[in-house]
Amino acid sequence: MRSVNFIAANEVRLLHCGTDYFPALIEAIDAARWEVYFETYIFANDATGQAVQGALMRAAGRGVMVRMITDWFGTGNANVQRMHTQLLAAGVAHRIFNPWFKRGVTRTHRKICVVDHELAFVGGININDDMFCDYNHNIALSAPRWDFAVAVRGPLVEAIQKEAETQWARLGRMGIFKRIGLYRDIRKVNKVAVQSMMQAGFVVRDNLRNRVTIQRAYLQALGRAKKSVLLANPYFAPGRKFRRALASAAERGVEVVLLIGVGEMWLQDAVAHSFYPKLLAAGVKVVEYHKTQLHAKVAVIDDHWATVGSSNVDGLSLFLNQEANVVIKDAEFARSLRQHIELAIADGVVIHQDDFAHVGHVRRIGYEIAFVFYKLVMRLIAVGKYA
Repeated sequence: MRSVNFIAANEVRLLHCGTDYFPALIEAIDAARWEVYFETYIFANDATGQAVQGALMRAAGRGVMVRMITDWFGTGNANVQRMHTQLLAAGVAHRIFNPWFKRGVTRTHRKICVVDHELAFVGGININDDMFCDYNHNIALSAPRWDFAVAVRGPLVEAIQKEAETQWARLGRMGIFKRIGLYRDIRKVNKVAVQSMMQAGFVVRDNLRNRVTIQRAYLQALGRAKKSVLLANPYFAPGRKFRRALASAAERGVEVVLLIGVGEMWLQDAVAHSFYPKLLAAGVKVVEYHKTQLHAKVAVIDDHWATVGSSNVDGLSLFLNQEANVVIKDAEFARSLRQHIELAIADGVVIHQDDFAHVGHVRRIGYEIAFVFYKLVMRLIAVGKYA
């Protein structure tokens, strides 16, 4: 099982919600001298989206090469076509990921920006207003969406840059041998590793070489956990291996706390509920977050291992979509992220085993049916990889 390739001597700064992220992102784009690569899943036509789009267009206007990828499904056909016209007119090179599902159902769910080979942003934050629901921009939130990204400086930026360049090239016209060469080049970059602080690794998921890379990173960290696991995710529907790794850690005495976002989709909540009895019986602490929309995909293990990225812990992210996470080995960074997660846990609702004693048989059967349906769909669209 290939491990995360950590690269030393990086500066990784945690960005909490759009309040931290968007000013830093726009400032970096406005300071760009020659090159910006940008990729996102959702790019909303709101004040936030217009501000980021304006920064990209200003950069192109002063001669910076700006290459931008937007997911067709996540952004929406009408919106992405409107943006495409405006961006091209302003000199931004723009490519739309998998329009009309021409290349299957895979989406790019990644949120990446690299500026001048010097500064990179990776995380879970889409380009949309923090105070409105991302799946329905007409629904106002009671508090800013809970989410994170990181700003990276140092040697790791080159690995992120290479992946951004490769993604851009993949969406253009090229033969099969050149595509294979792209993955060979990425492998050369990602094998760079130096033992020193601050260590960080860049892990991606795609449907070629990196089909299970992000899950492997999680499974290895969970398998080595000795003290504690804090995992926060909005869509909890992992396969059997991941669920077993969480339960095994709890059973050997590790404090395992799972913070789950709920309330968006009944089916998603029902699938997560179907896992609760076994997880709770193994000693996993389950907390549901209701304060606002939880969109973060983060974890801290043993106060020195942390990850921030775009990958949910569900079938779509772990086995189908294109994702990108940064994994950090640093006590100070882990402590900072842990504090944020603990504050969110304090705002959540703890689920106890006794809570399920009062759940009727019809509802329990509904949870199981939801999971069976979800599993069948995932196995179909993920070509049998979800289990």
